[in-house]
Amino acid sequence: MAIAITLIFIVIASVLFHFLSPWWLTPVASNWGEIDHALNLTLIITGAFFVILNLILAWLILRFRHKPGRTSRFQPDSKKLEAWLIGITSVGIIALLAPGLLVYGQFVNVPNDARLVEVVGEQWRWRFRFPGDDQQLGKSDARFVSATNPLGLDPDDPAGADDRIILTPELHLPLYAPHKMLLRSKDVLHDFNVPQFRAKMDLVPGTVTHFWLRPTERGQFDILCAELCGVGHFNMRGRVVVEDEAEFGRWLAAQPTFAQTQRPAESPAEIGTLSTDDLIAMGKKLAEVNGCIACHSHDGKPGIGPTWLNLYGKTETMSDDTQLQVDDAYLRRAILEANAELVKGYPAVMPVYTFNDQEIEALIAYIRSLAQ
Repeated sequence: MAIAITLIFIVIASVLFHFLSPWWLTPVASNWGEIDHALNLTLIITGAFFVILNLILAWLILRFRHKPGRTSRFQPDSKKLEAWLIGITSVGIIALLAPGLLVYGQFVNVPNDARLVEVVGEQWRWRFRFPGDDQQLGKSDARFVSATNPLGLDPDDPAGADDRIILTPELHLPLYAPHKMLLRSKDVLHDFNVPQFRAKMDLVPGTVTHFWLRPTERGQFDILCAELCGVGHFNMRGRVVVEDEAEFGRWLAAQPTFAQTQRPAESPAEIGTLSTDDLIAMGKKLAEVNGCIACHSHDGKPGIGPTWLNLYGKTETMSDDTQLQVDDAYLRRAILEANAELVKGYPAVMPVYTFNDQEIEALIAYIRSLAQ
């Protein structure tokens, strides 16, 4: 009796929670409202089965509960009952799968007028690439990846020379324009997810996946990695800025081309043109957008890597028990050759970063500013 009452209570509570819960989907900001419809249909079908099956189970418990003098008897197989159960189950599975398959077919069936955007994921940050005036993305390959070519573009492919390179995790898109999102990973499995767009797709190492979308709302929307990709997964975040065509055009024109990124790095004289405060601000932003703060706290809290609070000037013990003082030279080596000198007690999980001289100086200035 108690089990039957509990099942009925669970059914009533579940239905009430569904209708009264404050946790609803965020308003959709792209053309993929069909994904919401498919999800709602799935909830209706699974919810109906949940309610019906639990109520039947509660009725069976009450109907055939133990009574003095009641004995059990053998019931032979019922072919008719089996046929009904197989039929109802099959209809339910088809009703669950068909809408999702139809929507997925539309999700990857890209319109002819869609613009190209490449999304590159790596532990633990996002990078992007737009085609240049030729509207073609240059070829890329893992063998071309280097400190000055982090996206691995083929330097001999003329189609890639004018590609716009975005090394920060902020992606701008024009309002109402369809975009084909090409997704690739440099290391492990990631997942590009913008909840408000209802857009979600895995980045699989060694292949290029894709989907398309059309932004329908102006604003800023979070990019999340929805696939566990390592210790810094929780901080692999970015931002999509949806704006008018003119604003997008100005932003894109300000981004460097691949050819421009292959020019020699800034000279020491050019680095010196930034004030100390500007370098610190730049270093703080670099630490945030490149996921450094996922492992290195700035307030003394323990993390996967040493805290940056009071790190500068400190004497650190390495994994081989040697001791090194944290100065500019040490920090430069730690950033560019992350696993060459490991601090004792910390794992070798820091990815290889491709910062230029100015960015290195900015990060060192920021770490130095955290030393009391």
